[in-house]
Amino acid sequence: MLGPLRRGPADPTFRMVGDGTFWRATRTPAGPGTLRIARHGERIAATAWGPGADWLLEGLPTLLGAEDDPDAFVPRHRLLALTRHRRPGLRLLRTGLVLESLIPSVLEQKVTTDEAYRAWRHLVRRFGTPAPGPTADLGLHVMPDPRGWAMIPSWEWHKANVDAKRSSTILRAVRVARRLEEAATMPLPEARTRLQLIPGIGPWTAAETLQRSNGAADAVTVGDLHLPGIVGHALADNRDADDEEMLRLLTPYEGQRHRATRLILLSGRIPARRAPRMQPGNIVNL
Repeated sequence: MLGPLRRGPADPTFRMVGDGTFWRATRTPAGPGTLRIARHGERIAATAWGPGADWLLEGLPTLLGAEDDPDAFVPRHRLLALTRHRRPGLRLLRTGLVLESLIPSVLEQKVTTDEAYRAWRHLVRRFGTPAPGPTADLGLHVMPDPRGWAMIPSWEWHKANVDAKRSSTILRAVRVARRLEEAATMPLPEARTRLQLIPGIGPWTAAETLQRSNGAADAVTVGDLHLPGIVGHALADNRDADDEEMLRLLTPYEGQRHRATRLILLSGRIPARRAPRMQPGNIVNL
């Protein structure tokens, strides 16, 4: 359930330790906060530190899907029925925080995931702040506030291998951070429109953000390099599906299309890669 919050195995804002405990460092409306979540049998125990501690604890049920309705999903394919059966209790998380998901999503535009993860690590560790609480051994950091992002000099974006198009999109977004954060309480169509008013934020980035910030069950990701083929392979044995075909296949799940794709990804029915991996670029040499 919490996996979508992690941006790579070394994400400085997220850790899962060997005993199954989750640590999350984030910037709340009340300030930086660290949240520790552990499961004890059928119970969830949470502890929080920092100025944002109360906000994080108050929002814990929502984060863990208390406002989600998994029963609204009716499987129309055997694969999805089996996957849901094997994942009882799976709900869509909702953070209530837009920039936290928007900025790493912008970093993931048109590059490999490894490149985006490296950029996120560099920028958060370099310009964020150490997470409050007993996190020194975990190396957790809280991402910069909007002013912190705006103050990052151009050469540091280059060091992170972030091109001018993506960095400019982030800078435009943080200038209107308050207005963007309001999208966390909006219905999906209005929230999507609010985000896409920012040049550089299109349907792909908006969907990837709102899936996490709003728990949007129908925020299907279009414009993705791999997802149409994955959905096509899983539902119609067509790994060459494009966005149009993917949306056609997902028509029976209107209103729940993101949940359907999440279950497909969790099913493990992913087509084997046929082409070489995309090679990382270096903006210094472009």
